[in-house]
Amino acid sequence: MYSLWLSSLFFVLGAIIASFVGVIVGRYGTEQSILWGRSRCDACGTPLPWWALVPVVSYLIVRGRAHCCGARISFIAPVSEIVLGGLFVCTALKLGLMPALPFALLALSALLALVLYDLAHQILPQVFLGVFIGATLAAALLEAPSRQALGTSLVVAGSIALALFALYAASRGRAVGLADAPLALGLALLVGPSALPGFLFSFWIGAVIGIIILARRPAGSRMGIEVPFAPFLAAGFLLAYFFISWNPFLVFLA
Repeated sequence: MYSLWLSSLFFVLGAIIASFVGVIVGRYGTEQSILWGRSRCDACGTPLPWWALVPVVSYLIVRGRAHCCGARISFIAPVSEIVLGGLFVCTALKLGLMPALPFALLALSALLALVLYDLAHQILPQVFLGVFIGATLAAALLEAPSRQALGTSLVVAGSIALALFALYAASRGRAVGLADAPLALGLALLVGPSALPGFLFSFWIGAVIGIIILARRPAGSRMGIEVPFAPFLAAGFLLAYFFISWNPFLVFLA
């Protein structure tokens, strides 16, 4: 059983990587270097000191406002750091220190980049998708208990991807995006036996969120809504992965 300090180590690692992923997503497609250059305040452009870049802690210290100009800081950054930190802990508890673990953690990091970029631009960049699918395929190859189990996972993942592609083609892109199919392929490879429940959960979560958005629209409004589907896919598959066949909290109770 993992000790508390090792779980804490994985949480801190996940939070740090989430902070870096946020930088990558924010700078991707711009003229800014992903690896070089100081982080700046989004509101006034002032370079940020090191103590303003500590994951989660800095946000709490400044109470959600920039120290340089007092502008409100988006809560997305600390939330994503907490979420990825928690996912790193749960994944480490589930897989153990096995060869598949680094690839699973890489896949989760790339998934966060896809979700954040989709929320901001409603686009899934091919480079992020490539890293994600490559990492999930490697994790599936290393984690599969047998060739038969691996073959089943590949068939299920391919079928889910084809179903989403068919939905994209039938709706002419109005129901889902073209990139949602390869994203679902990678997610199905990552979660393995939990792929089908995860696929169903994704649509259920999307339906609930869609109903909430429609209910909050002004009365009489006929404007359509466009909601990124990547966050729903990620939430549904990961929910099934951690709570259908395995519950991480049982590890601490054992």
